[in-house]
Amino acid sequence: MTTTNWPTLRVADWAPTRETLHMWTQIVGKIRMAHAPLVNHWWQVALYVTPRGLTTSAVPYGTGAFEIEFDFLSHRLEIRSSDGGTRAVPLRPMPVAEFYAQVMDALDGLGIEAAIRPVPNEVEPAIPFAEDHVHASYDGEAAALFWRQLLQANRVMGEFRSHFVGKVSPVHFFWGGMDLACTRFSGRPAPPHPGGCRTAGTG
Repeated sequence: MTTTNWPTLRVADWAPTRETLHMWTQIVGKIRMAHAPLVNHWWQVALYVTPRGLTTSAVPYGTGAFEIEFDFLSHRLEIRSSDGGTRAVPLRPMPVAEFYAQVMDALDGLGIEAAIRPVPNEVEPAIPFAEDHVHASYDGEAAALFWRQLLQANRVMGEFRSHFVGKVSPVHFFWGGMDLACTRFSGRPAPPHPGGCRTAGTG
């Protein structure tokens, strides 16, 4: 694995970590979905690429806000509240069930309630987070390379969207399918969806 501007990371080289990280991002994404106001196309549920990882951005809560960020440089999940409170969960090899419990405990410590549907979307089998002891891998180098791939793709897609004057989505990371996306709209009717990967907004 390399750390060039366009880092190489084959799926087979990090499949166990990828599958675990997919579940972790679903937990964080569902927390955002529980509190963010609805936006068309479910754009309010996505995560965003940052100079250190992936973030929910500011999520409204009461009269304030909070943010959850995967930091793939320090390998921590950072939770920050507008009242000054912070919590962190180390990113290390651990079952999804343990990660889920630690994140919920951290939110509780900040006085943030997060009632989510605790089952992953768009995967089979869909093991409830609290019962998932199957996915427990975390290779920090691979996770950082994945983020660096996202960083480069985010840069190029941001330039791509800037030249379109019509309706266009942000460049955002959908945790349901674990993909970075940007959508431009022509105004023409869209064909019927063929099925398959469902929107992240279904659970």
